[in-house]
Amino acid sequence: MQVTVVDHPLIKQKITKMRAEHTSSRDFRECLDEIAMLMTYEVARNLPLQEVEVATPVAKTTGYKVAGDIFVVPILRAGLGLLTGVLKMIPDARVGFIGLYRDEETLKPIEYYCKLPDNKDGVTIVVDPMLATGGSAAAAISMLKARGLKNIRFMCLVAAPEGVKVMNDEHPDVPVYTAALDEKLNEHGYIVPGLGDAGDRIFGTH
Repeated sequence: MQVTVVDHPLIKQKITKMRAEHTSSRDFRECLDEIAMLMTYEVARNLPLQEVEVATPVAKTTGYKVAGDIFVVPILRAGLGLLTGVLKMIPDARVGFIGLYRDEETLKPIEYYCKLPDNKDGVTIVVDPMLATGGSAAAAISMLKARGLKNIRFMCLVAAPEGVKVMNDEHPDVPVYTAALDEKLNEHGYIVPGLGDAGDRIFGTH
């Protein structure tokens, strides 16, 4: 199974708080924002670099900056919860959006919106808090590839083995990063133990 679990004590502590059913939307969003920042370190670990000259107060030296464009593409709506944290770490990143919703009967993703950067030569980080059935994530990445985006990475908060398998089968070239790999999906397609509907908990809806 090709998946990187970003295993860090601070992330584990924050996810525990997010799992608790009585955690407020405010605290849920705050933890999600902080986890996104922490995870971005790992997702961006091998980004390409280029050398730049910088003058310190003492002397000139060689420094580095990320080479090329970075695109962050949240899957609406829940993916917006990860966007701010990623942008805090990569403030020059360009942002695209993919709107998908899951049919409650078939559990299949349906597209309703797509807006992507014009330039397609860069690293693309797709973000969505939950990787459950894998249908939405796989569909979103297929949409990106069809529009010319390459070098794609997928970042989520909680994943189910079923969703990781779908991603590995349909997009073996796309690395998956998650903060937690949970036990399974239930009969309704929700991650167990999970943390409920991430979109509802982020935005305080039902």
